[in-house]
Amino acid sequence: MKIVDFRMNSFDAADSGRNTGVVDGNILGSKSSILNSFSLPLLFMHISCAGVFFVPGGWPAFGIFALMYVLHVFALTAGYHRYFSHKSFKTSRAFQFILALLGTTAAQRDPLWWASHHRLHHQNSDTEEDVHSPRHHGFWWAHIGWVMKRELAQTDMSRVKDFAKYPELVWLNKHPYAPAFILAWLLLGIGSLIHWLKPALGITGWQFVFYGFFLSTVAVYHVTFCINSVAHMVGKRRYDVEDESRNNWLLGLLAMGEGWHNNHHRYSVCTRQGFRWWEIDLSYLLLRVLQWFHIVWDIREPPKSILVEQRT
Repeated sequence: MKIVDFRMNSFDAADSGRNTGVVDGNILGSKSSILNSFSLPLLFMHISCAGVFFVPGGWPAFGIFALMYVLHVFALTAGYHRYFSHKSFKTSRAFQFILALLGTTAAQRDPLWWASHHRLHHQNSDTEEDVHSPRHHGFWWAHIGWVMKRELAQTDMSRVKDFAKYPELVWLNKHPYAPAFILAWLLLGIGSLIHWLKPALGITGWQFVFYGFFLSTVAVYHVTFCINSVAHMVGKRRYDVEDESRNNWLLGLLAMGEGWHNNHHRYSVCTRQGFRWWEIDLSYLLLRVLQWFHIVWDIREPPKSILVEQRT
């Protein structure tokens, strides 16, 4: 597994007066202009993880953590990424909204904001105009710094005209944290109800909140953030693409298929990202199950010409 020695710099160390990216058609300036509307929720989520030390652990805690982790990673990888960003499969308007709503409960803003920035990333991947390129802006900026950039808090609706026509998605764009807030209260209520009905199970409402919401959400943050940072630094390159995208087997598992990132950058409109039988892509497999039930359709497979292609 090849490791690229990009700079592991702070948010400002890489900023020697050059630009950091493009948003709404304007070149961004200094990285010191951080702290947007995502910054405080991001900090609050991380600090709140300390609550796991004050509530019961055990199998119930692990169970709710794992359930919410899988639901959120699927919503982000299959929904935000493969559907809203790349339109790699089709679905109904109802299930489109379910994917959007579930993804928004992961507290990574809404699908319109997410897709608009991701499409910009593919347009400028690993150039200075790429808002989260570790090659040009350093590891920490690519991993987490860019999401706090004040200028990047806005959604460029011109990049997502295909989905901005849906009022329900625009509403989520205007209220990106409301679903996550509601989810936290739902978990508190469900856990408290179970405790009241079956106290012997050892489940509490706050256990569900701290393990199922805070800890799980922060874990999803960093696994998905690693696709922008680690997956452009560590791993193998099957295809000669112009960026530094890499296939990383560990992220392939943790991010339910997203770690096969070099494959994805070679053929981004493909639903399937694991191009070999051993490249496990759980999000793709779940989408195949949904296709059997006619919930999604027109799943895109990689063409044979891509599958046989190798680096020269």
